[in-house]
Amino acid sequence: MRVLFAGSPEIAVPALEAIAASHHEVTAVLTNPDSKVGRGLKVEQTPVASAARRIFGERVPIFTFETLKAEARSGISACKPDILVSFAYGKIFGPKFMALFPKGGINVHPSLLPRWRGSAPIQHAILAMDSETGISIQTIAPEMDTGDLLLVSRIPLGGRETARTLSELCARLAAPLVVEVLDQIEHGTAKAEPQIGAPTYCSKISKEDGLIDWTRASREIDARIRAFDPWPGSYTFLRGMRLSILEAEPFDDFSPSGVPGHVTNVQPGTIIAVVAQKGMVVQTGQGFLAVKQLQLATRKATGYCEFANGMRDLIGTILGLL
Repeated sequence: MRVLFAGSPEIAVPALEAIAASHHEVTAVLTNPDSKVGRGLKVEQTPVASAARRIFGERVPIFTFETLKAEARSGISACKPDILVSFAYGKIFGPKFMALFPKGGINVHPSLLPRWRGSAPIQHAILAMDSETGISIQTIAPEMDTGDLLLVSRIPLGGRETARTLSELCARLAAPLVVEVLDQIEHGTAKAEPQIGAPTYCSKISKEDGLIDWTRASREIDARIRAFDPWPGSYTFLRGMRLSILEAEPFDDFSPSGVPGHVTNVQPGTIIAVVAQKGMVVQTGQGFLAVKQLQLATRKATGYCEFANGMRDLIGTILGLL
């Protein structure tokens, strides 16, 4: 079949590569326009656009329309696609647009639909401390993530995943599943099943979400640190300076009385000890968090031992105070 592939971020690249390596033909790629990134506001194309240029060279057009109106429909129609494959493209496809595809469209969604409909399902599965997530390949419906399910693959979660590592896993696992579903549609063997159960929805994640609230429980803070890696990142403040927390884990069986120089009866956010082989221990609203990797503003990332050795009077300092 002739495929229009729509996607933008890195998670969609393996699926594009898998389709390109199959007997199906990618006739065009639809992705978001170039954007300015980094401190220098360098203009960069999306990972999908870069991958498409690497795979196809100039043979396949790459469309970066701001909207999917008449101009976009005309350009895509000229490529004569049979089917639309969407993975993290980020826009709703209207009925006029979908009419361009005789075989309809499929969407790859990294959750067990109807759980975590929306734009950040990987982060929300981690935030909610779910025991599993998955890949859902659904038909494209007028309302976001409400399509019938064509294939579902479950992924058990061990509780130490980050959004980065789970995204990489979902990307790798989804790629062959997309080709499998395309084959089924081509041969007329695909079976679409309605979503079952009450849906849950993802709220958008913002930069401000990365600020750590030390009154939360240690397991909740840990989940947020993992969910916000790599973006927006998790941070607090140390003596008025921004301090990024790169890696941590709950340490709820910690006993302060067994550590020389510890402090007790303190408010959440207080650094109470540095424990070898474990981390810099911080009091939370419920339990303790062992911080392992951190980065002070303008400095390089470091482990907790090096950080503690270079910081005077660290024990008893309260994080989060400006």
